[in-house]
Amino acid sequence: MIEVEAHFMIPTLADIQTARQELRDIIIQTPILPNERLSNDIGARVYLKAENTQRSGSFKIRGAYNKISRLTAAERARGIIAHSAGNHAQGVALAAKLFDIPATIVMPERAPLTKVVATRRLGAEIMLHGETFDDCAAFAKELQHERGLTAIHPFNDPDIIAGQGTLGLEIIEAVPETNVIIVPIGGGGLISGIALAVKTLMPDIRIIGVQAEGCAAVPTSLAAGQPVTVPVSRTIADGIAVKCPGELTLPIIQELVDEVVTVTDDEIMRAIAYAVQNAHLVVEGAGAASLAALISGKVLSRSNDTICVTLCGGNIDGNLLARIIEQSLVRQGRYILIRTTVDDRPGNLAPLISQVAQAGAGVVDIFHRRAVWLAPVDRAGIEMVLEVRDEQHGQTVVQHLTEAGYHVEREWPGLWPE
Repeated sequence: MIEVEAHFMIPTLADIQTARQELRDIIIQTPILPNERLSNDIGARVYLKAENTQRSGSFKIRGAYNKISRLTAAERARGIIAHSAGNHAQGVALAAKLFDIPATIVMPERAPLTKVVATRRLGAEIMLHGETFDDCAAFAKELQHERGLTAIHPFNDPDIIAGQGTLGLEIIEAVPETNVIIVPIGGGGLISGIALAVKTLMPDIRIIGVQAEGCAAVPTSLAAGQPVTVPVSRTIADGIAVKCPGELTLPIIQELVDEVVTVTDDEIMRAIAYAVQNAHLVVEGAGAASLAALISGKVLSRSNDTICVTLCGGNIDGNLLARIIEQSLVRQGRYILIRTTVDDRPGNLAPLISQVAQAGAGVVDIFHRRAVWLAPVDRAGIEMVLEVRDEQHGQTVVQHLTEAGYHVEREWPGLWPE
C-alpha cells in the first residue's frame, strides 16, 4: 500500500484511462520504434518510445492538458502559473492556448533559449528568475499568491501524474510483450504515472528510473524514506535537474519502481549522439538519459527481455546539439587532433597538406603555432584537426605522416566504443 500525505490522492488506473479519453484528440500517439542495432549490441529486443516527437516536444502536454481540463471555470479565469526548466513550460503554454486562458511561466535565467522562445511563441508570459528549477519554484509561489493565479505543478499533482501515465498505456498496448521500461526521472511525475498504469495491468514488468548524476535526488531520498534536497544541480539534462522529488511521487517510486540508476553527462552526450546517428531522432539530455542507461551498461538485460526506452523530450538547443555531435565525432575517432612542426619557410605547409590528402584524410582546421609552443625559432608548429573514416584510419594517417618524416603527436581523447 502506497502511503502519502492526507491532502494527496494517488491516481488510479481509471484516472489514467479517463485522462486518455480527455487527451484523445489533443496529443499524438507517438511511435514506438524497434532499434535493430541496439538490440543486436545488447542481445535483447529494444524499442524506443519517441515521445520527443510529441506536441510541444515532450510528454508534458499530457499532464498539463489533463490538469487544466479539470480546473473550475473560476480557476481558469484567474489565469495559471507554472515553473519549469522548459518542457513543462511548453506543455502548460500549449494547453493554456488550447483552452484560451492566460499563462505565466517562470523559467531559470539560463534556460535553453530554444525552450524560452518556443514557450513565448505559444502565448505565455515568460519570467526568467534564478539559476535553477527550484529557484523558479519559490518565485512562482510568490507570484501565485500576489496575483491570485492557479498553479500547475510540474509533477506533484494527481492529475498531472494521471496524464503522464497515458504514455505507459500506449507502450504496453503497442508492444504487449514489453517486460522492461526505462524512464528518466526529474521530479518523478512521468515514472509515477507510467508505473501506476503498467504495474496495475502487468505487475511483473520491471520499471527502471534514470537520473542525471549531477542532480540525483531520488536515490538519496529513497534511502532516507522522504524527499531530500540535493545541494547542487550540474547537468546538461536540464529537463530532469530537479533537486527534490515530490511528496506524492516519491512514495509511488518507492513502491512501484524496481531500480533507480544514475548516468553521467558524458554518457548522456553519447546517447544523444547515438540517437541522432543510429535512430535518426533528435533527443535532449533529459530525454536521452534512459537511452544512456542502456548503452552504458547501467541497466543489465537478458536475452529474453523486451525493453522500451522512453525518449521523453526533444527540445535541445541547436548550438548544444552541434557541440555534442562534434565532440562525439572526436570520441568515435572520426576527428583527430595532431601536432607537428615544419621548417618556417614559405611553401613548407603544402607538402604536409599533400601527405594528409594522400592518406585519405580531410583538414577541418589548421593552426600555426610559434612562440606559444616554444618551438625552435626556425620551425613553425602546426596543429591540425583531421576528419578520418574511423579510429583505425586515424592511426593509419598518423603512421603515414610519421613515415613521411614528420614527428607527429596526437591528442588522445577518451574514445567511445563503436
